[in-house]
Amino acid sequence: MTGLLPSSVLFCCDHNSVRSPMAEGLMKQRYGHDTYVQSAGVRNDLEVDGFAVTVCRELGVEIDRHRSRSFEEMMQWGDDLSGFDLIVALSPASQRQALELTRHYHLDVEYWPVLDPTGLGRTREDILAAYRQTRDQIRARIAARFGPPTTEA
Repeated sequence: MTGLLPSSVLFCCDHNSVRSPMAEGLMKQRYGHDTYVQSAGVRNDLEVDGFAVTVCRELGVEIDRHRSRSFEEMMQWGDDLSGFDLIVALSPASQRQALELTRHYHLDVEYWPVLDPTGLGRTREDILAAYRQTRDQIRARIAARFGPPTTEA
């Protein structure tokens, strides 16, 4: 379902270290400054994952400077969740957290079931294949949901 491009989107997952930073980077690459994009996690206990950095870099998306943050940190730093037009949860835990934190706001929370690639694969190539699958799932969901890119990738 292609929808209008919202003015602001928050992607979230469990740790803000793999799926949501990928989604943030891919969305920014595709739509540039046409929409404000951020990401957060239920927890902030991991740095951005090196395999996520690698598979995003393959598409020209740089996420290596991303700093993980939690919903709680966002709010402490003054980011108001009610200011987002859309929250996209990429894990069940982040969906529950987003729904709980926004229950009094009028905004949409969507759940996109996306593969968590952490812990999958034995060899480096197997691990990278799992991360590429996740990246490509997110990329396809973004394209299907928000339509053609507004920037040249």
